[in-house]
Amino acid sequence: MVVNPGNLSVDNTKSSESLDDYYKESFPDVCNIIKRSSRATCTYSTLLKRVPIVNWLPKYKWKFLLQDFIAGLTVGLTAIPQGIAYAVVAGLGPQYGLYSAFMGCFVYIIFGSCKDITVGPTAIMSLMVQKYVSDSPDFAVLSCFLTGCIVLAFGLLHLGFLVQFISAPVTNGFTTAAAITIASGQVNSLLGIPSKSNEFLESWENFFDHIEETRPWDATLGVLTLICLLLLRKCNKFTGKWKLFGKYLSLSRNALAVIIGVLMAYIFSLYDLTPFRLTGDLRAGLPPVAPPPFSTVVNNGTTHLDFIDMVSSLSSSIIAIPLVVILESIAIAKAFSKGKTIDASQEMIALGLCNIGSSFFSSMPITGSFTRTAVNNASGVVTPLGGLFTGVLVLLGLGLLTETFYYIPKTVLSAIIISAMIFMIHYEKIIEIWKSKRIDIIPFIVTVITCLFLGLELGIVCGIVLSLAFVLFETSRPKIYILNETFDIYDMLIVKPSQNLIFSSAEYMKDRIIENVMKMEGKLKFVIVDGEMIRAIDSTVALNLRSLCDDLKLLDCEIVFWNWKRQSAGVAYRLSKSFGSLFQTGNDYHEIIKKHNHKGSITSDITVIS
Repeated sequence: MVVNPGNLSVDNTKSSESLDDYYKESFPDVCNIIKRSSRATCTYSTLLKRVPIVNWLPKYKWKFLLQDFIAGLTVGLTAIPQGIAYAVVAGLGPQYGLYSAFMGCFVYIIFGSCKDITVGPTAIMSLMVQKYVSDSPDFAVLSCFLTGCIVLAFGLLHLGFLVQFISAPVTNGFTTAAAITIASGQVNSLLGIPSKSNEFLESWENFFDHIEETRPWDATLGVLTLICLLLLRKCNKFTGKWKLFGKYLSLSRNALAVIIGVLMAYIFSLYDLTPFRLTGDLRAGLPPVAPPPFSTVVNNGTTHLDFIDMVSSLSSSIIAIPLVVILESIAIAKAFSKGKTIDASQEMIALGLCNIGSSFFSSMPITGSFTRTAVNNASGVVTPLGGLFTGVLVLLGLGLLTETFYYIPKTVLSAIIISAMIFMIHYEKIIEIWKSKRIDIIPFIVTVITCLFLGLELGIVCGIVLSLAFVLFETSRPKIYILNETFDIYDMLIVKPSQNLIFSSAEYMKDRIIENVMKMEGKLKFVIVDGEMIRAIDSTVALNLRSLCDDLKLLDCEIVFWNWKRQSAGVAYRLSKSFGSLFQTGNDYHEIIKKHNHKGSITSDITVIS
């Protein structure tokens, strides 16, 4: 049966072909829009844009393979220890970090647009997930899936521009607070002190309450490892014949730390000694392939939670985690773009698909890693294919090295994390913010403090709100240039706003004009408002300007709006023809005065109202 649109009579026996013709005739605009959208979407150029591998793979040269292999292998040696370490930070089993590390690499090869970016678990993601996985790891996997869906939707809707509303002070404040929080959470583990929390305050409270429980062997190994990692980082400064050796010694420092720690722990175990707290058992084999969990059981199997309950438990992280995923990866892409433009929407599509795909392999939320991306870039990667070798190395680690991972000392992992966090704080950017505009240090400080004491999700929201409040305040208080001109016995006031007027600044300008007119104590004859810098006005501005006209009439003063754009004058005319007639044009506003038969020599005095 065919539904009859409107009151038209339609034969139910019409063929589908005649019905298509009918709808085309009845809704030509809709059909044309759909047709144009389909043609624009289903094109080869769109395919190249949305699936970048189609663009670069046919141009791939064999000489690139060795460079991509070396870079992928080097990143893999960093990704394995970091993956295990970040899983520990998140309160998950070590295997979850490796699951997260391998799948993101494969998906990003296909959809990623930046050759240097390595997608996987990060310290910030681990910290944001940690508070929700105490009952079940299923919360981390579901969070990964939901994050992917939201980020993908943002990318498909071309909402990449939203990242522009997060200012540099807020971004730096967030990363600084995250680095301090993560490093603080690892201080206990570095010294062998038992701790269950990675939050800033709780970690330091636990440290001072249980400092007497410090394990000397763990503390010694951890501190020495941290010092060695910081020293090895400087090896890339070598010159001459040692330059290449120093470069790869620096890049492989995390892997070397893990290998040495494993050897020490294994040798002690041969003599039935366990001086270090070890990572422990790690599930062997490839990650299980299964849909993300939409229900789970907590409290030792006594409480069943459905999808709605799990989403309620994740609360604000459902929005905060996707926001940080986008922010972190786009910032890294811009840092390593080397003059190329970054398509933020495409990066969001790639990140969304990476998280969705990874959620089927028991992954926690993933995003671009600055540390591993820097290693990838320094290793000379040429194309995103380097991620293939990174993923394969992680898979080999899962399949062949799980028994070895058992012997990784936890204090070594803590040293690796702390050494990475030290350099996540961009001290030079903080100094640049202070030097360029000191008031911008306020959003930075507020973001840092709120992130440390109220949590990362609430902290970044507070930072964004405060930063936007600064912008709104500045737009509501524009500079207004005042020009006093005298014609014989008459005084005029020439008013010129320095920027566009919006609803928040309309009342401010009106008050400043009235204030200056009243100061002249009835001597003013004209107020001329120069609209050269005003592109357009909204209804609030128009209503305030009309109210200004009425107020000036009571003060026996005439007003003329000169040099305004046609669009602005149109808003005034639609509001009131008499009000619109006050918007006049001419080569010189003196012509407007001449129309009122006021002639004489002109003197002027300029002041600025801030």
